[in-house]
Amino acid sequence: MQRLLLLACAANGFLAVALGAFGAHGLKTRLADLPDVARRLAWWDTASHYHLIHALALGLIALACDRVSQHWLRRASIAMLIGIVLFSGSLYAMTLTGVTALGAVTPLGGLGLLAGWLFLGWGAWRAPRA
Repeated sequence: MQRLLLLACAANGFLAVALGAFGAHGLKTRLADLPDVARRLAWWDTASHYHLIHALALGLIALACDRVSQHWLRRASIAMLIGIVLFSGSLYAMTLTGVTALGAVTPLGGLGLLAGWLFLGWGAWRAPRA
């Protein structure tokens, strides 16, 4: 499990940085003529910011594998991965398409991210004390 989590951390970290750079450079020119460009760029910035934070959180979960029950770590990592896809993914898609109805999915992703942190915390709380 630790190896898969580190791979998920690395892949999501890479994607978050690459997409953040694309948003900061390439996306500005692509969206420049749209009337809501500032709002769309803010969505992209939020998506890449949360994406990167939760990529690092997956690494934190991987490092906890020797101390915390795999049961809670598995739940935390699945919740965070789903959260990244739904939260950041919906914001990335909204930015590119302008379909604001996709914003209905964003809070579900946020709940996934919150659940991941809760599962990690609960697992840490229940872990044997050293």
